[in-house]
Amino acid sequence: MRYNALHTMNNQTSHNIITSSFTADYEIKKSHFIGAIMPCSTEREALIHLRALAAEHANANHLAFAWRIRQEDGFINERCHDAGEPSGTAGRPILAPLEGGAIINAVVGVIRYFGGVKLGTGGLARAYGTAAKLAIDGADLSPWVEHTTVELSLEYSQLQLLEYHLKKMKGEIIDQVFTDRVQVTVNLPASQQPQLMQLFQEY
Repeated sequence: MRYNALHTMNNQTSHNIITSSFTADYEIKKSHFIGAIMPCSTEREALIHLRALAAEHANANHLAFAWRIRQEDGFINERCHDAGEPSGTAGRPILAPLEGGAIINAVVGVIRYFGGVKLGTGGLARAYGTAAKLAIDGADLSPWVEHTTVELSLEYSQLQLLEYHLKKMKGEIIDQVFTDRVQVTVNLPASQQPQLMQLFQEY
């Protein structure tokens, strides 16, 4: 399987993510297209989703796809694949609405059952793009928020105060070790880190 790979730095600070998978159907000239969008945070997750989609539609003629996944360094990993369709008629039209919606950490696969009537390159591109857009439009989007991890060493008496502030900051404790003090690891929106550190700077 060959990919059209593109790694880009996206200067846009606001991104969107999907909160759950969504599938949409589209038919044109007897060809049946099924668009599916699925959340993923790594290429491996994306490929697992695509393999499951392929297994579910083992008799389909094509499974084209595209994904946009944010790397830890901020780069957006974009990939698309035409799956045997004429070059540029499937993968890129699927990728375009992902880019247009500033959606990251998602993969879109479009299944095609060929109906016997050729659509032409323009028709193919529109059909794959439409199926992808229908799936994207049906998914629940929410703003992506960058999170960070902070480690604190606290007195036991400070733990309740930390929990109170984390709740307001939409953060959470992900690990804690109790010794003579409490070693706490928290996850919270990166924008809230300075405020947290200021509150507990002596700790």
